[in-house]
Amino acid sequence: MVNNLSDAIEEYILARLSEQSSGVVELKRTELADKIDCAPSQISYVLSTRFTHERGFVVESRRGLGGYIRITILNDADIRDLIYRDMLSKINENTELEYIRSMVDYLLKQKMITRREAILLTQTIITIYESDKIDATERVRLMRSIFTTLSKFS
Repeated sequence: MVNNLSDAIEEYILARLSEQSSGVVELKRTELADKIDCAPSQISYVLSTRFTHERGFVVESRRGLGGYIRITILNDADIRDLIYRDMLSKINENTELEYIRSMVDYLLKQKMITRREAILLTQTIITIYESDKIDATERVRLMRSIFTTLSKFS
């Protein structure tokens, strides 16, 4: 039994996705809203909160008369790639040590790296950040290199 409107919308979308062997479903926001008897904004809310990259989905949307919503289920490799790309985009000259350490912790919690790798990475990162001989530009290059290498082997 569906508890609320958000659950009903999510359940409908998931059912439609399960019918597709491709893992992709294309819907019209207004048709979906009419079918479930809700406002199109409620569809948007469910898409933005329940169909996220973190949960393994990509949502593409185009508004207007020919508009659609395309929802794609990602496989594990796609999700890992997105996580690493996101991390790499956040590494710059202003990125603080604690933020990089939180990235390593996240990778460990997601089982993308082992505990041993996390300990080695953390020590390496601390050494890089505390070195007087490594400037911010070189630190960014090293951090990106480390996370790029991890992405290839995770």
